[in-house]
Amino acid sequence: MKRIEVEDDLYAYIAGHTQQIGESASDILRRLLGLSAVADVPAQRSQTVNTESVFDRLNQQDVNVQKSVVARFLHILSMLYRSHPSQFEQVLSIRGRDRQYFGRSEDELLTTGNSTNPKPIPGSPFWVVTNNNTTKKKSMLTQVAEQLGYDVSDAEKIRDFL
Repeated sequence: MKRIEVEDDLYAYIAGHTQQIGESASDILRRLLGLSAVADVPAQRSQTVNTESVFDRLNQQDVNVQKSVVARFLHILSMLYRSHPSQFEQVLSIRGRDRQYFGRSEDELLTTGNSTNPKPIPGSPFWVVTNNNTTKKKSMLTQVAEQLGYDVSDAEKIRDFL
C-alpha cells in the first residue's frame, strides 16, 4: 500500500463522503470513482465489523475538520447512525430530567423544552438537541454508544472524539 498526502480541503471532501464508520479513504475514493474493490482484499473484511475496528477508523482528523463542537457532535452521531441504522432508534429513549434529547422531528424536540436548538443528524431521520454544554454532549455520546452495544470503555473512546 502506498501513502499519499492531500490538502486539508481534499481530505475534508473525502471524509464528508463517508457512509459508515470504518470506511477507509481508499474505500470512499473507490466508491466515488466507480472502481471495484481490490481483488486481494479478503471478502471477510466487509462482513466482519467489531467495535474496536469501527471507532479506531473514526479518524480524529475527520472529526477535527468540523469547525465547532456542535458540528463534531453531529458528525460523530452521523457516523454512529451509519454504522447502526437499524438499532439507532434506541437512542430515542435517552432523556434528561426535563428534556427529550433525540426525536424524529424538530417539532418533537421543540415541545420538550425551551432553547433546545434541535438539529438534524446528517444522513439520518433523527434530530438531536444541541443547546447543551460540551460535558452534556459527551455524556449523550457515551449513552448513545452504550445503547448501540459498545462496552463502557469503547463508549468512552467514542466520546473522547468530541
